[in-house]
Amino acid sequence: MSIFIGLTIIAFYFHITNGAFDINVMDIIKTFLRIDPNEKQDLVIFEFRLPRIVIAALVGIGLGIAGTVIQGVTRNGLADPGILGINAGAGASIVIFMFFFQMSATNISFDSWYSVFIMPLFGFVGGALAAAIIYIFSWRNGVLDMQRLILTGIAISSGFGAVSLYISLKMNASDYEMAAVWISGSIYNANWSFVLSVLPWVVILGYAIYRKSHLLDYLQLEDASVKSLGISVEKEKSILLLCSIGLVSACVSVSGGIGFIGLMAPHIAKRLVGIKHRYVVPMSAAVGMFLLVFSDYIAKTVFEPSELPVGIIVSIIGIPYFLYLLVKTRA
Repeated sequence: MSIFIGLTIIAFYFHITNGAFDINVMDIIKTFLRIDPNEKQDLVIFEFRLPRIVIAALVGIGLGIAGTVIQGVTRNGLADPGILGINAGAGASIVIFMFFFQMSATNISFDSWYSVFIMPLFGFVGGALAAAIIYIFSWRNGVLDMQRLILTGIAISSGFGAVSLYISLKMNASDYEMAAVWISGSIYNANWSFVLSVLPWVVILGYAIYRKSHLLDYLQLEDASVKSLGISVEKEKSILLLCSIGLVSACVSVSGGIGFIGLMAPHIAKRLVGIKHRYVVPMSAAVGMFLLVFSDYIAKTVFEPSELPVGIIVSIIGIPYFLYLLVKTRA
């Protein structure tokens, strides 16, 4: 945990000092301590870079925790909010919100406080709908069929992705450009309103999941064995899944569809701290935080002055890792 927090601090240092406008460490310290403040440096640090880094950290924490829960509840190491379609469901709901909000409430700007705080709720509805559809089609003879779960998740993800694309094509040119970049996963336009909208979800739901993390250990057993311990299996699964859907939806509402963090973080965490979810959950949060902050730094600087959406960088890392896990599972 200390190593990954240290790595995140290093990534934070490179992220805040490098970019189109480079700032040295002494200038950053002076800006934070309000010693001879500079208007241009204040704008770059407090309005552009710092909220972006904080959003990346919060989204990484949320997706890492959510991925741990989904893998634990489904007992499937290849499960992930993106692969199972929860990201796509939440994303489609938010694209629909973007479209109708613009059409029906043009007197309120998109980045107003009202719209920023209501977006995670729309995302939750879409994510919950995707999860419900997946559960309905994956439930077989009273048991959650894991093969059906993955196949249904892929289909649901494709379906909601098509809905997002169709709705975004109905937007005007400027809104479409914003929606297209957002769908691919981007936090370049992060601001403090986004931070305040996602922070309560990550703190409250993350803490609730940590308090119930010991149940994820029991859920690795067969359902009959868990019931014999006096645990209400379906109730606890539903609570944990709803918490993870809430986390994913809040993250998607401010960052778009960023996949593979929820897949990679739990696996890396388990290799480091073992299989007890009391340790895996916070470790996954730390790993997810580092992965996304570092990936966003790469997205910002490698093709400077142009920027790549961070979702593309995460996918470049995540797809080979997913194939590795798939080969390992088959072996």
